[in-house]
Amino acid sequence: MKPEIIAQDYQGAHNKGKSLSRVATEGLYKNCSTVCIVPTRGQITAKVVQNWLGMMTPMNQKFTRVFAIGLEVGEAYEQTLDAILSNLELKKWKFVLTLEEDNLIPPDGLIRLLQQMHKHPELDAIGGLYWTKGEGGQPMCYGDPKTFPKNFIPFAPKDTGVTECNGLGMGFTLFRMKVFTSGKIEKPWFKTLQTFDPGKGSAAMTQDLYFFEKAGKAGFRFGCSADVRVGHYDYENDKVW
Repeated sequence: MKPEIIAQDYQGAHNKGKSLSRVATEGLYKNCSTVCIVPTRGQITAKVVQNWLGMMTPMNQKFTRVFAIGLEVGEAYEQTLDAILSNLELKKWKFVLTLEEDNLIPPDGLIRLLQQMHKHPELDAIGGLYWTKGEGGQPMCYGDPKTFPKNFIPFAPKDTGVTECNGLGMGFTLFRMKVFTSGKIEKPWFKTLQTFDPGKGSAAMTQDLYFFEKAGKAGFRFGCSADVRVGHYDYENDKVW
């Protein structure tokens, strides 16, 4: 070994770098209290549970999960949000995260969504990018707001950052609590719709787009984050789409 002269650095890498400005930009020092809603049929596969156990939450911030077990998915969201808004503590929290039982998330997914919420105050919900299952899957980023008339046609978001859209899936989506406390959206908020009217024809809509259509009419805005890439797990075939 060659002798070396050691000059100790008492500052540390973060004190010398741009960490102070990074922390200010991330906004994680602000109130990031989050209620996570998980609708489930009652059993969640081990691969999904293992993935969720690695999810990071902001240091020293409030976070809790609420499971809705055995309810139809629209009813699960509706009833769980009613319970949250009836709770004197939880209704004061800042964010609602929806997490569904067939989604695999990056460990820092929630951290990134919170950072982007602080970076984009004009948006009221931001979702991770995931795709419908099967060959020929489509991104669950629905309706380009620049396109007229308003629609919910799937389109590809930008490769990085947040792309504004008219609707999202709810597999891993972060909402501002004010969306639900504002009183601007008529209930029911979530409804799985499948109807036929002889005079108007048929109508079919999942609970997520049913909600986003109503919330969009109330003036709320949404975005899809290509920086938070989420897997859609097909349990029967053990494949992640």
